[in-house]
Amino acid sequence: ACRYMEKHGETLNTFSFDFKDNDIYFKSNAFQPERDLPYVRIMLDHYHTNHTYLECDENTLFSALRDAVDAKDFPGMTDVDSSLLYFCSLVKKHNKVALTGECADEIFGGYPWFYREDLLSRDGFPWSADMSVRTLFLKDSFIKDLDLAAYSHDRYQTSLNQAPHLSDETETERKRYNIAYLNIKWFMQTLLDRMDRTSMFSGLEARVPFADRTLVDYVFNIPWEMKAKDGLVKNILRQASKGLLPDEILFRRKSPYPKTYNPYYENLLAKRLKEVLSDSASPLHSLLDLKQVTQFLENPKDYGAPWYGQLMAGPQMIAYLLQIEYFLRKYNVSIRI
Repeated sequence: ACRYMEKHGETLNTFSFDFKDNDIYFKSNAFQPERDLPYVRIMLDHYHTNHTYLECDENTLFSALRDAVDAKDFPGMTDVDSSLLYFCSLVKKHNKVALTGECADEIFGGYPWFYREDLLSRDGFPWSADMSVRTLFLKDSFIKDLDLAAYSHDRYQTSLNQAPHLSDETETERKRYNIAYLNIKWFMQTLLDRMDRTSMFSGLEARVPFADRTLVDYVFNIPWEMKAKDGLVKNILRQASKGLLPDEILFRRKSPYPKTYNPYYENLLAKRLKEVLSDSASPLHSLLDLKQVTQFLENPKDYGAPWYGQLMAGPQMIAYLLQIEYFLRKYNVSIRI
């Protein structure tokens, strides 16, 4: 894109995003090993672009949690949704249309469930096969009446029955094609919906070239041994881009969208949730085991271990409950089982 625009006498606008004071508070962990900033600088040494460093503070992130529910009409992935919403609103001040790299992991096999045997063999969606953590704060009666595990497994099995297969596949190949199909059918749809809603909320058109139908169809049929040649995930995409990007970028270990590690944000969330729970009219009272939630709020949070996906750690769980509460109140939802 940069070279194309240079040929036409123009300079490409690029943007990077991080949280205020992450240089102080960032904590490396298995799910987010490093910050993006050093790699942004490598890219800027390689390509001449009109680059803008965008930043979000904790108060802005907290305030945008409600906006994210408004944009989605539903609770979502908390900080990712709200910060992406804010990110897009800032980009819109410069451009009406933007390119984004959404869906590369889904079609080229960047997630651990494509190659880890324990995840490949799970009898359920690999990203949510275990419901015990997800139901930790729900009332026992609510869990029993809903039977979330059975519902999730039924949707999983129905999807598998629709997955395309070849007659000569090995068992391992079959598992990988199942995972690839589930990613396109479920995981990728969630990301595309999030990207579309958080961008269009501000009138920004975010284009997702990796979700091109022809590319998705083609890559789906590439054998895993080629997609991850020499054991390097997304290797076929990396090798296809040799010469276009510096090797430090091409072969960088996967590190997801940034989040804040500032304890002030966690304190903001905890204070607000305590206020919500002190209101006897809060719709959360009908759903939650208040003893479990209170105990959780009083203990230090793990910023590494995920609750929902790789970015939903302890603070994000609090934010999720706040989004649910706002959603139930805003739409006057009553839950009957």
